[in-house]
Amino acid sequence: MATGLLCLGLLVGMVLNPTLLYAHKSIVGNYTIYHNTPLDKYLILRLNDAAELIKTSELYNSDVRFEICLNDGSWYPSLIQKLQGQAFAWGFYNKVVLNGNLNCKDNYVLLNGYKWNLTQLIAHEETHCLQFYKFGFWKSNPIASIPKWKWEGYAEYIARQNQDQKDLSKNIARLNKAIKRDSHEWGISFTDSTFAAKEYFNYWLLNQYCLDIKKMTYVNLVIDTTGEQTRRQQMMNWYEKQ
Repeated sequence: MATGLLCLGLLVGMVLNPTLLYAHKSIVGNYTIYHNTPLDKYLILRLNDAAELIKTSELYNSDVRFEICLNDGSWYPSLIQKLQGQAFAWGFYNKVVLNGNLNCKDNYVLLNGYKWNLTQLIAHEETHCLQFYKFGFWKSNPIASIPKWKWEGYAEYIARQNQDQKDLSKNIARLNKAIKRDSHEWGISFTDSTFAAKEYFNYWLLNQYCLDIKKMTYVNLVIDTTGEQTRRQQMMNWYEKQ
């Protein structure tokens, strides 16, 4: 038992202190960046753009200082992947851990042949950090088991603010077209050649409907007991009338 507790303590220590697994730590504005290789100047631009996106969230807290963990040779992203499963990135507590191959200049992360918009990915994961700071450890996922469509959908809602992503009717039409073309395709593409997972795309649109059309706050959406299927039917009824 003592050995087990010691190992658990070491694991928690490494997760909460990325500096143990990185060669360098740089502080830029409200960010602490952990990295092994020299910082890409374009990364700072992407971080600044992501910071502007999350300011639109009702959960925004200027006191949150984010820690950005790069996938540039450190074992840290691999450790987080073993704990949470494969993803383009992970956001928890005040940490954003990037995975895949970063192209900061062209603004994407490449993983398994798919590109995810880097700025929007960072904003998505930072939104998870804001959710944590708003609701606290016990009332945040995974402990609280908030429905995935509300948890992940809100992060997508805050991140997806390009001009071709703001119109709910057009977004629903894009989703319907993608499903009709290939129902088994994992993602939906945007004009910048990046993708969003269809699952997350669905969740995002439900949040867009609740927050933009129904004029709910996110806090009220979290505590609302209306189920996912009912909300989807309401959204599609609205769409058919447009």
